[in-house]
Amino acid sequence: MSRRHAAKKREILPDPRFGNLVLAKFMNCIMESGKKSVAERIVYGALEIVASKTKMDPIVFFQEVLDKLKPSVEVKSRRVGGATYQVPVEVRPVRAQAVAMRWLKRAAEKRSEKTMEQKLAGELMDAHNDRGSAIKEWENTLKMAEANKAFAHFRW
Repeated sequence: MSRRHAAKKREILPDPRFGNLVLAKFMNCIMESGKKSVAERIVYGALEIVASKTKMDPIVFFQEVLDKLKPSVEVKSRRVGGATYQVPVEVRPVRAQAVAMRWLKRAAEKRSEKTMEQKLAGELMDAHNDRGSAIKEWENTLKMAEANKAFAHFRW
């Protein structure tokens, strides 16, 4: 990590079908081994399944789910005088979005449906209805921050 210059943010192109930057970032999160077309097929397929089952605009639906999953606070380990404390800190918006996408991907991968499209669609719908593994992860993060509120004065 350079001490002189901050790392430059790479500009990403919006996704081809909806022209949405956030969806393009999510596709990049889903992508493995540089297989972008496979990631696009998975995400677009999941959004089609969601649109057919919920009769909602898939982009609006995806945005609502992502906003629901974004953590506002998280805990970071802070060493003070030989003891390690879990200190609650606010999450920057860019990190909150990245964490929400990571939780969504991980939760979808653990599901038992047959294809990744169905897994992702199921997790999106579960998260929209306030259940599922991704929502559980969000709740756990919030509970940890709440439980360690006493150590907030160690924030740096």
